[in-house]
This record gives sequence, C-alpha cells and structure tokens, in this order.
Amino acid sequence: MKKAKCIMIQGTMSGAGKSLLCAGLCRLFREDGWRAAPFKSQNMALNSYVTADGLEMGRAQVMQAEAAGIPPDVRMNPILLKPSSDTGSQVIVNGEVRGQMTALEYFRRKRDLIPEILAAYDSLAAEYELIVIEGAGSPAEINLRKNDIVNMGLAELVDAPVLLAGDIDRGGVFAQLYGTTALLEPEERARLKGLLINKFRGDPEILRPGLRELEERTGLPVLGVIPYMRVDIDDEDSLAPRLDQEKAHKPVDIAVVRLPRISNFTDFSPLESHPALGVRYVERAGSLGTPDLVILPGTKSTMADLLWLRESGLEASVQKLAAAGTPVLGVCGGYQMLGETLEDPDQVEGNQRTLRGTGLLPCRTVFASQKTRTRVKAEVTGGPFVGAELEAYEIHMGRTERRGGASFCRLETGAEEGCQQGAVFGTYLHGLFDSGELTQKLARWLCARKGMELEDSGPLSHWAYQEQQYNRLAQGLREALDMDAIYRILEGGAL
Repeated sequence: MKKAKCIMIQGTMSGAGKSLLCAGLCRLFREDGWRAAPFKSQNMALNSYVTADGLEMGRAQVMQAEAAGIPPDVRMNPILLKPSSDTGSQVIVNGEVRGQMTALEYFRRKRDLIPEILAAYDSLAAEYELIVIEGAGSPAEINLRKNDIVNMGLAELVDAPVLLAGDIDRGGVFAQLYGTTALLEPEERARLKGLLINKFRGDPEILRPGLRELEERTGLPVLGVIPYMRVDIDDEDSLAPRLDQEKAHKPVDIAVVRLPRISNFTDFSPLESHPALGVRYVERAGSLGTPDLVILPGTKSTMADLLWLRESGLEASVQKLAAAGTPVLGVCGGYQMLGETLEDPDQVEGNQRTLRGTGLLPCRTVFASQKTRTRVKAEVTGGPFVGAELEAYEIHMGRTERRGGASFCRLETGAEEGCQQGAVFGTYLHGLFDSGELTQKLARWLCARKGMELEDSGPLSHWAYQEQQYNRLAQGLREALDMDAIYRILEGGAL
C-alpha cells in the first residue's frame, strides 16, 4: 500500500505561527490538487471540538482540516492535553478521556502512547496523499528530548523532512534559528531541510545580508520570508486569548470575562469578525466598564473559576450590570456559573462539594464523571433570537436542571436546552455563532438597544468567512515561499 508523503513544520518557540503555516500549506496543497491532511501527535489546548462521531480533538487540527477541505478526524490529533491546573491535565487519547495526570506522570508515560500515535498517523497516511505535520513548542527543549513524541522524535518515527520557522515579530529571529539548529543532535539536524522567517513587517531586501550569513552558518536555505498576514483565523492551540488584541472601534461593546482556565474562546470568533461588534477580554473588575453584553465563557474548571470570579470582584460587577438590564450570556461552564447552585458529590472538579452560583438563572448543576460529547442541531426558541438555527456541539461534565425561566433552544431531538430569564441567557452549545444566524440576530438586538439600526445584509456564516481567510493565507504563502524547493523536499530530492 502506497504511503503518503509528508512534511513537518517545527518552530523555534511556541507562538511562532506553526499552526497557521500548516493551515496555509493544507489549503495551498489542496489548490494544487493534493489530497492533504493535517497531523499533530500531541496538542495542549483548552480549545477543543467534537467530531461527527462524538470524539474530542484540538481545534488547531480542526482548522487545518477545514483549510484542507476535509472533515475533522480525531486521528489528526491523537493526544489532547487539557490543563486543569498548573501541574496537571486531563489526557484525551483518540478522542476519549484517558484520565487525569500530573505533568511528571505524563512525561514518564507518554512514550507508551507511541503505538496509538503511529496507528493514527499510518491510518491517515494510507488514505491521503500528503500529511502536513505540526510540531509543538521547540525541538531545542533539550530537557524534553529523551521522551519526545511531537517534534524530532515524531519526525524520526514517521521519517518526515522538517522546515523550521522563526518569529521575527518577537525579535532575535537569527538567534532563534541559529540557536535552535545548534542545539539539535546531528541526526536531528539532518532532518532539517530549510528555514522560514515568519511574521515579517517591512521590505525583505533589508534582510538579505542576514539571510546569507544565516544560510552560511547553518548550512540550510531560507525558503521563505513570510509577511505578517492579517488573516482572521482561529489561531492555533493557545490556552487563553490575548488581552491586548488590536480591535477597531465598533459601535457595540462585548466584554468576555477571561477566566483563568478559559476554554473554547474560539466560540466568539464570529462575533469578532462582525462589523458592528467589538469584542474585548477582561480579567479585572475595574476594566469591565459598562458593556452592551457580558459573556461568561467555557472553562476547564468551573468551580475554581467561579471562586476566582467571586474573589476578583467580577461576579459582583456582573450581577450589578445584570440587575440594571445589561444582557449576560453564559456558555458551557459560564452557563453553569449563572445558576443558583453547583454540586460536585463525586468531587469531579476538586474538593468542594457545593458552591453557590451567581443566581442569575433559575437552574442547578450537578457534576458527574462522565463527559458529554455530542454534535447537535438546534433552533433558538425565545427572546430576541427566536428562530435562529444552530449547528453546535457539547463538551461538558455534569447536567444542568432548569427550575424556572424558559429554555434557550430546542434540539432537533425535541429536547429543550439551556435557560433564559429576562436578558440573561445560558447554553451548553459551543459553536453557537458559527452559522451566522444567531450572530446577526444578536447584533441587530444589541444595536436596537442603543437606538441604532443595523443594515441587514443577511448572515454570513463563520464557515464562509473562514473560507475567504484560508484562501488569503494560502495566497500569501504561495507568494512568500519557494514552493519549487518545498515540492523537491516532498519528493525526497536535493534542493
């Protein structure tokens, strides 16, 4: 059986842009007629996704699969680590929860997962023509070399040629690239086929002298200087959104509370791309102000983050705003926080068995050890959003019982989901804004509350918007990269 060709993108550090480079290559290869698929053996992320068969994977590979024009598949991300504390994570293997592990325990046991990693990779490689592999962090983390399963260790296992990307926007890119190559073992260094300089602003000619010296010192060609591209794509697998995101002034102010263990904040990407909606992330009561909408997002640790919300003063601020009529939306863990009580009889989340909620919704949550993972279709049943059709997914521990108010939506099974009372809304559904219908209804309602009329151009689905962004990303890479050299690398030929 013929096995797919592969190429691997590693970086000099976390945040060097590996995920977007892989996504752009997936789209570019698709445009060139290849059947390509993404792969990352191990992802550490609180942004996750439920596949069509009810399995959980990191959103970075979901985004890359979309760029490749194929359905997300848990084989693309066989290991997902969801941090639950500074020293421990929930370990998900092939989409199923394997258990909680401390960092040290996982470090000792992760090589035991190699057969499952290779089974996932080999299965993909038998179905596709090309695999675009993403590394994690840096291959020069020499303290982690012994048991590496995601950078050079994986490259050796699957015999992948490697391109190394550095982030010039952070400064010191020549030191990044040279230092990384210098710290590699000879057999690891032999896998490097070229260097990439990412996120460059300015005239590439200014770099020419430095590029020549870098090539002389490393013996590797620089295969592209990639400009800083302002593409609006869910960026990789970071653990939290940045507080200092550049935001154009927009008429509607939406404040998302950045919880310490915030998860699935990509739920709000469609809001960020809407011309009328400005989205900012806040973590202090003093910076909350008087927004037009407050959102409590998902979290990996609902009870711990609710205590943080209380101790930080943000809970009281949100309650005061809600009492004055400011709309509040809770998603997943944020929905649980909005209720009256949270109970954890089996201590799934920690040592606290009962905790008072914010009391903004008439509901009660009881945590359980079994995780709910499912994709759903639904229609919003009340309030200003009635009739909006949703395609979404649930990932949560525990069940929430509504004791009053009205449901937020009705699932295609006929079951009622979520809760709404007045201008406070709660739902378990991730991806609720992706279809565009709820986004447009929300924008129209919030504008009307401010005495503004929103021009109704019809909802643009997040999927359609993302398609435009993937095309822009691929075009930018095609113009910046030496694609002839990259195709020679894929064929195993000399540069």
